[in-house]
Amino acid sequence: MREIGGYIEIEHFSGSILHAEAAALNCARAALTLLLRAREIKRLLIPRFICESVTGACERAGVPYTLYGVGRDFLPAEEMELGAGEWLYLVNYYSQLSNSVIRGLVEKYRRVIVDNAQSYFQPPLPGVDTLYTCRKYFGVADGAFLYTGAALPALARDESHTRMGFLLGRFERPAAEFYAAYAANNDFFDSEPPKVMSRLTENLLRAVDYEAIERRRRENFQILHERLGERNGLRLPETGSFMYPFYTENGAALRKKLQAEKIYIPTLWPDVFQMSEPGSTEYAMAENILPLPIDQRYGAEDMTYMLNRLERLAAARSAFT
Repeated sequence: MREIGGYIEIEHFSGSILHAEAAALNCARAALTLLLRAREIKRLLIPRFICESVTGACERAGVPYTLYGVGRDFLPAEEMELGAGEWLYLVNYYSQLSNSVIRGLVEKYRRVIVDNAQSYFQPPLPGVDTLYTCRKYFGVADGAFLYTGAALPALARDESHTRMGFLLGRFERPAAEFYAAYAANNDFFDSEPPKVMSRLTENLLRAVDYEAIERRRRENFQILHERLGERNGLRLPETGSFMYPFYTENGAALRKKLQAEKIYIPTLWPDVFQMSEPGSTEYAMAENILPLPIDQRYGAEDMTYMLNRLERLAAARSAFT
């Protein structure tokens, strides 16, 4: 029976959703799990510069995987041959792989899954399995999109209301007070089956001004690049929209100093330290790349504030290469 009256819930938004034509799911891990099954993948070739969510999805699906090397240009660092039933997993790190570059790799390897988790505003190539995640770009507790021509099964719908506390708290209080809940929400999806995106998350995504957010992120990226580009151990061909990857020797030490100044710089791929040898390119990138925040909460004044503190701390430790 339908409810009429009572107290008013969160507003219903009517804006459009970016990636509305894709399958709307609960998380990117679920998207990958569905693809592994739908494409009947026998083995997945995964970059060594990766997180446990990808390898874990393979393990839970019973799909073996092989790791391949990645260079500082974020491209595969070795030649590979795909056997029957084998697919290449390509990560678009920091939005640095243009669609022309991705197209070249798709033409070369044919069976490719593109991970655009760090490139939300980059459109997918037609006919190429591509996944996106919402949590890295917007204040939602879950959500992902999957483009694929493969047939997907019917799924139950997710519900998000019990997982929104850390987002609401972070809106009004310091991040540290809710970090444990944030981390628990990330861990929640380790064992969560694929589901349709929750109505709450879909509703919140309809309130997003995508054009304004993309513009702000790219402007912030450019501000950092103008000051740091010549000192960056990475040559960045694209203006990204995720975070600004600043490679500097002694990056791990500088990260700790920045944290003491309440500038929180994550280590995005901590699992690399177990999967790669010290001295390898992937190990060095995981350790020394500082992913500097450029998201829509911040403007030019915030970027200048962060740059001034970064440069002061780096000069004190002679951290710049």
